[in-house]
Amino acid sequence: MYSRFALVDCARYLFDSLSVRNAASWNTMMSGLVRVGLYGDVMLLFRETQNFSVRPSGFLVSSLIAACDRSGCMFGEGIQVHGFAIKVGLLYDVFVGSCLLHFYGAYKRVFDAQRIFEEMPERNVVSWTSLMFGYLDNGDFENVMYLYQEMRKEEISCNENTFATVIAACSSLEDELLGLKVLAHAVKSGFETKVSVANSLINMLGSLGSLKEAYYVFSHMDERDTISWNSIISAHVQNGLLGESMRFFHLMRHVHKKINSTTLATLLSVCSSVDNLKWGKGIHSLVIKLGLDSNVCTCNSLLGMYSEGGRLDDAEIVFKEMPERDLISWNSMMTCYVRGGRSLDVLKLLNEMLQMKKAINYVTFMSALAACSNSEFIAEGKIVHALVILSGLHENLAVGNATITMYAKSGTMVEAKKVFQMMPKRNLITWNALIGGLAENEEPDEAVKAFQLMREEGIKADYITLSNVLGACLTPDGLLKHGLAIHAHIVLTGFESNSYVQNSLITMYAKCGDLQSSECIFDGLLNKNTISWNAIIAANAHHGLEEEVLKCIVKMKNAGIDLDQFSFSEGLAAAAKLAVLEEGQQLHCLAVKHGLDLDPFVTNAAMDMYGKCAEMDDMLRILPQPLNRSRLSWNILISAFARHGYFQKARETFNEMLEMGLKPDHVTFVSLLSACSHGGLVDEGLTYYAAMSKEFNVPPGIKHCVCIIDLLGRSGRLIEAETFINQMPVPPDALVWRTFLASCKIHGNLELGKKAAEHLFKLDPSDDSAYVLYSNICATTGKWGAVEDVRRQMGSYSIKKKPACSWVKLRDQVVLFGMGDQTHPQTSEIYAKLGEVRKLIKEAGYVPDTSFALQDTDEEQKEHNLWNHSERLALAFGLINTPNGSTIKVFKNLRVCGDCHSVYKFVSGIIRRKIILRDPYRFHHFSGGQCSCCDYW
Repeated sequence: MYSRFALVDCARYLFDSLSVRNAASWNTMMSGLVRVGLYGDVMLLFRETQNFSVRPSGFLVSSLIAACDRSGCMFGEGIQVHGFAIKVGLLYDVFVGSCLLHFYGAYKRVFDAQRIFEEMPERNVVSWTSLMFGYLDNGDFENVMYLYQEMRKEEISCNENTFATVIAACSSLEDELLGLKVLAHAVKSGFETKVSVANSLINMLGSLGSLKEAYYVFSHMDERDTISWNSIISAHVQNGLLGESMRFFHLMRHVHKKINSTTLATLLSVCSSVDNLKWGKGIHSLVIKLGLDSNVCTCNSLLGMYSEGGRLDDAEIVFKEMPERDLISWNSMMTCYVRGGRSLDVLKLLNEMLQMKKAINYVTFMSALAACSNSEFIAEGKIVHALVILSGLHENLAVGNATITMYAKSGTMVEAKKVFQMMPKRNLITWNALIGGLAENEEPDEAVKAFQLMREEGIKADYITLSNVLGACLTPDGLLKHGLAIHAHIVLTGFESNSYVQNSLITMYAKCGDLQSSECIFDGLLNKNTISWNAIIAANAHHGLEEEVLKCIVKMKNAGIDLDQFSFSEGLAAAAKLAVLEEGQQLHCLAVKHGLDLDPFVTNAAMDMYGKCAEMDDMLRILPQPLNRSRLSWNILISAFARHGYFQKARETFNEMLEMGLKPDHVTFVSLLSACSHGGLVDEGLTYYAAMSKEFNVPPGIKHCVCIIDLLGRSGRLIEAETFINQMPVPPDALVWRTFLASCKIHGNLELGKKAAEHLFKLDPSDDSAYVLYSNICATTGKWGAVEDVRRQMGSYSIKKKPACSWVKLRDQVVLFGMGDQTHPQTSEIYAKLGEVRKLIKEAGYVPDTSFALQDTDEEQKEHNLWNHSERLALAFGLINTPNGSTIKVFKNLRVCGDCHSVYKFVSGIIRRKIILRDPYRFHHFSGGQCSCCDYW
């Protein structure tokens, strides 16, 4: 009696008080301990039976096996009990055999369970059902159905647990017809009203979308348990009806009075979206109120919800406050950190688990490998790979696939191929990981070859395979060599209607230079979803059509398509390139409204946008805290400081980044060296360049070399710059010689400038900037004959100089000015304002530097030409049309003229207005007659 009511202390007291104990006493006591979950005590009591020479019975051994089964962590003890059953001759007891079947099934050893089943001389319905449940628990639903059919052939009657198990298998197989046949059998056998059968029916009908039928079964149940309520809630959750699920949850609390961790897990599984997160937080509050926040399963569900919802801080709080954590808890938190891009935290958790000797499984290593899936963490990735091998999980298929992905995303395809070749078993995911890695690392021929090998091995491609192999086609030659043939294969295999493949085709054609075909495929889509719009947005961005990107986002929003983090990132990047602050602010506000403002990609894109629109305060306002700052965030911050002339701050930020334990990459050093170049910090720049490869293992790339040439060239150390070019670790390209030529122009070195120009003419005869720069050097040194020769050469090649233009963004319009522009409606006012400004600054001491007027005319005409420069017209327009005291922002497509730079300084001091001028290289902040560049740019 006491055992039945879980009063185990009373039962034990009574048991210990018995002067004589028979087999029934021992059996009852053991059964009671199993019932209340004191599995360790069951084993201790069993040892006592040996001391008292109690003869073991089938019931006693069954209780022992049940304890090992339900504990979930006593597999070794269960094996020993199995051996004991053989020793005492109880192995073929039908109850013992059935318990062993369930035990091995619970520990995923279904092969052992099958072997015991085949050796059993006598099988009853419990034996058959136990083996069925083992297969069900292992996801082998076909074998469940096979056993059911064999059971019927042997004319063994099913019980309610049999029907519940078989119906659950039908549900997982999504076979409605088979499920209805089993239901008919259950009705014929009179079990349709049994609680466990009805619960399985509700689950099956819910998974098949038959909610009316599921509700009919639920509403006609004579008796309902907690599983019944959980099943009807789950049925509505699976069909996306959160409101109805909440209604049943409300009824459950008031009618049934009981809820468990499964109830909460079911509801929390659909509360991770922005719209549903408020429900999830409400359930979290209820969890605390009901005292379930100490329940491991419930806390794991909360971790999953916050992780999927991108609420990393909330997930961290739940994890840290958990009084007890199981393997799922640790794995969930690691997955959360992976999603949040916090690789170091993933590795710290792994290290903590190893030090605490926590159980680790393949899921743990998959998260750790995912955290190392970039070049920054390749060393750590190799260590994790070694740990995988030591743990014996290297032959696990999922781990092998994750290892290939890790090496591929880190750019080490040699290692990825080795892992692939050594895998004892491969599936479609394995091939997809390899093909995707080859495509991502720009090995198109290898990617296509792997695709062909996969087909030869008889593995059918899916949409991911085709999307990956399309990603290998990056050039017009790649389109002709592979792309068109792959497109034909897609049509032949019927994948042309797959939305993912369609989007990959849009991307492929755009990357191969055929934007028209991309647009044709996009326009032909019947159902354009978020991914489709993102694909055409990316296609336009790839072709530098930023205005089209913003137009696409407007069309996408008007079409009622939800923007995701990729849409916002691309839109903000386009706004940054166009320097259109208002549009960028609108996109950022919309991201906040959608709950995506904390997404790392959106945050970084917004930071970059504000930085490039000269709103440093706004950029710093949304900057993540140092502990939560990704390397990309640090890079954007360093780059922004460099671009705006805050060179010391750029260096301080770099030092702070190192103190936080983050490794700089090639982008970090490009920004840092650029800051040194524009700030005249020659020695510091050379020191950083030397440390880049020696201390940080970042190999010098072409962009780093360009920065060093610019650094030396700007400071007048042209001979050193030339020597550096000759000793570069990478072959010099057009950008290298163009940068050197620009430095020669600054310092009027015609001899070296001619050398640089000759190299440029060989590398790219159609590059207008080479002719213009060399012509300018000739002009500034008075070699007007050479200037004419260059201009004739440009004419013979039909090369036209890129016209200079400047613009001002005023409310909802961009006002553009060219050289000597007289097309604007306010032209007379603009030139009148220029005359007024000219008079004021001359009185203040301005003297025109006519060396920047590159025409062979008299001094008066040269000065007149200078006052026709587009940046001066834009400045005059800004002075007329912006409120007094406000900051004027001017943008120019080419490097600002030196004399215009002087004019801007004078105007900022005399009129007392802040002026920000952005050219392709940097920002100039003018205030009080000074510029942030300190006249070094």
